[in-house]
This record gives sequence, structure tokens and C-alpha cells, in this order.
Amino acid sequence: MTDAATRPRADLRRAPERYLSTPDPGIETRHAFSFSGHYDPRNVHFGALLAVNEETLAPGAGYDEHRHRDTEILTWVLSGALAHRDGSGHAGVVRPGMVQWQSAGSGITHTERNVGGATEPVRFVQMWLQPDVFDAAPAYGLRRVDRAADGLTLLASGLERDAGSEALRLRRSDAALWLVTAGPWEPLPELPEAPYRYVHLTEGSLGYRTVPGPQGGGRSMEPGDSVRATGDAFADPTAGADGVELLLWEMHSPVAYG
Repeated sequence: MTDAATRPRADLRRAPERYLSTPDPGIETRHAFSFSGHYDPRNVHFGALLAVNEETLAPGAGYDEHRHRDTEILTWVLSGALAHRDGSGHAGVVRPGMVQWQSAGSGITHTERNVGGATEPVRFVQMWLQPDVFDAAPAYGLRRVDRAADGLTLLASGLERDAGSEALRLRRSDAALWLVTAGPWEPLPELPEAPYRYVHLTEGSLGYRTVPGPQGGGRSMEPGDSVRATGDAFADPTAGADGVELLLWEMHSPVAYG
């Protein structure tokens, strides 16, 4: 029997529907879920995801030192350059084609800023995932990937099947983050199956069916749009005229408390 929470459903959320926050001068962020001062009890997480924020930092703008605990933080830069520094001595500049992983573990402080001397904004997607290992030592990783290669690229995973890959190693044993790309009008490669899949479109456009077969209604996506898919929803995805790039979360269980 199919669990009610994972019956086939593809919930499309348009970019302008995301909650817009401007916490400080030069910072604009759109939240997919309840976050910081914005709280909607009907929209607090999906699967194991706690946050998906699309951020824009003007030149010179950024987040001063702040603290996190027991959260897997993944950052994917769309344009510009993001400077990161944390209390464990890790520092790096994240640029397009690089994925950054910060495992907050028992507690970490860090700063995030538009890189010094920049003349253009930095735009990035930041995603927070609940771990299933708590109070561990903080950890950090930065990896470059080939954005030009069409197909599936595993960015980060905690799944045992991916233990020998180049992917960053998540502290959640049933989740993985993929980069998916396809050329103009091409179907996407076969996507991993999971009870919970979260799609965030970063470039190009995409068409898909809500569920497999002729009964599945057609939908289209533009940059910044997202889909929360359960079961076998999000069927037959095909790139639009300019091709497509998207981030895909594969998750096999939801957030758990207690």
C-alpha cells in the first residue's frame, strides 16, 4: 500500500511565490520554506530538506559571523563569487561549477560575503538538509564539477551505493544531491527514484508531466521554479529551447524529530 505522504504528486512552486526577504542592505533572498523571521506552519520542510534559499548579494554585501548546528548546508553558485570562512579555519571562494558542503555538526560559525573587490552580484542557491548523525565534529568540502557535461552528476551523497564516488559525503544515509543537464529539446536522463524528490531549476526551461501516462497534466518550469515530487510524479521531463540545468534532491525519508 502506498503511504499517503508519498502518493504520486508534483507540486510546482513558481519563483515569485517564494517568500522574499531583504534582511540587510544589499541582500535579497527568496525562501522555499519557513525560514528565519518568516513562518508558515503549512510549509516547514519537504522530505529531509529544511531550507532552499535563492540568494543575491550585492558587491560588498554578505552575512556576518553566525552560528549553525546539526545541519548539512550545500551551496551552489549561479553567478559571481561567494567568499566563505568558518570558525574551524576553512576558507574558500565558491564560483559557478563548484559545490560547497558545510556540515555544522556540534556547532560552527561562518561568514558568507560577495568576494572582495567584486563589481557584480553573487547569486547562489543554498540548501539545508537534516542529518541523521548528530553532534559530530564539523566538516567542510569544496568540489568543482563540469557544468558543460550533459547528463547526471552526483554532487553530494550519504547513500552507501555512492561511497566510492567523488561526491561530497553527506551525513544523511538516505539522501543525495544531483546536477542534471540536457541540451535543447532533449529528454532528461533517467532520474533516480525516491519517495521524495525536490527539483530546483537553475538555467533554461523544462516541460514535464505531473504523473506518468496521458492522465498526467503538462507543466513547464523556468529558472527559480521548483517541484516537490512524491512517488513517481514528475514524469517525462524534457528540456526547452535553450536546454536546462537543475538541482535534484533524492530523499528516501522525511525529516524526523525526537
